[in-house]
Amino acid sequence: MKRRSLVVLAVVAIVLIAAAGWFYPRLDLGKSRQQPRPAPSAPAAMGGSVLRFESSAPQLAYLKVLPAEASPEPLIEALSGRVAYDENRTSRVSAPIAGRVTRIVAQLGERVASGAPLAFVDAPDYAQATADLKRDEIDVKQQRAVYERAKLLFEGEVMSRKEFEVAETGLRESEVELGRAKRRLEALGQSGGATPTGDLVLRASVAGVITERNINPGTQVGPDATKPLFVISDPEKLWIVVDLPEQHLGVLEAGQVATVEVDAYPGKSFRATVVNVGDVLDPATRRVQVRCAVDNSERLLKPEMYARVTPLASKSVPRARIPNTALVSVGISNYVFVEREPGVLERRKVVLSVQGRDQSWVRDGIAPGDRVVVSGALLLNAELQGN
Repeated sequence: MKRRSLVVLAVVAIVLIAAAGWFYPRLDLGKSRQQPRPAPSAPAAMGGSVLRFESSAPQLAYLKVLPAEASPEPLIEALSGRVAYDENRTSRVSAPIAGRVTRIVAQLGERVASGAPLAFVDAPDYAQATADLKRDEIDVKQQRAVYERAKLLFEGEVMSRKEFEVAETGLRESEVELGRAKRRLEALGQSGGATPTGDLVLRASVAGVITERNINPGTQVGPDATKPLFVISDPEKLWIVVDLPEQHLGVLEAGQVATVEVDAYPGKSFRATVVNVGDVLDPATRRVQVRCAVDNSERLLKPEMYARVTPLASKSVPRARIPNTALVSVGISNYVFVEREPGVLERRKVVLSVQGRDQSWVRDGIAPGDRVVVSGALLLNAELQGN
């Protein structure tokens, strides 16, 4: 009986503990449900175009406010272009004759002087050319000795004029052959004569940096290669190549200034100058190629980068430049929200002079330096219309 009583008491205790565990959490939950959540503070509308927020208003966390930048007004919206080598400062080195690379002395990224050796090539045709040069040099030396003896004999009236003229002609012919052999070596870039190893030396024709290298030891090279063995250029001076649409042909001319932007450096622009506007229109694309020179002293731009080129007017007045995310369109009008003071935002109507893909220039409505809402303008406009 005692054991049964103990079991009953244990069961009752377990039931009471379980009931208490179920009841008290729900009691706390009911209390928490009864507590009201803090409602976001509503902005106060002032004059129909101004919103005033409390300093603790959660809406302010969704806004990004930046000053409008002063930027020269562009002639037209940004044009698509690409970064390219300045061909006036670029050399592409190839092998003039067939051969096999034996040694490479220049490395990628290395700065070389004009005439510096780049690689050595074992070329049978070059070996033949150097052999011909040596043979012709020996022949000239022998013919000159024959000519000098014939001249002494002719002056001493021991030799006839005809024999003397034959000796003179032999010397002139040997000199012509020697000159031909030298010019052949010069055409191969070997004006200094044969090298000690007998290999053809590929040399840099301009001073600059080796930006490309398509050669390895043992590579078979020749004049019919599809790619140059070395590309040498000045990476601090580049071109921006733009395909100008036909309708904008009268806008650009040589000497005009343009700004260049690339995706790799958001918010940074480079200054370029138009150096040439093409004279031929591509019949397929209806575009004219335009070349702009850009200073790349910082070595940030790389050939084959895509770029956006914005031509500037010669006497343009700096305008307020804002991102398009700051614009709010209502009907045919554009508006922006300007921060008059912390928490006080005014919607202003603006007149755009140029609207590009990402940014716009404002002719009237705001000035450079005005603090503009660049993110969250649509939310503010909804708040204003709700009031």
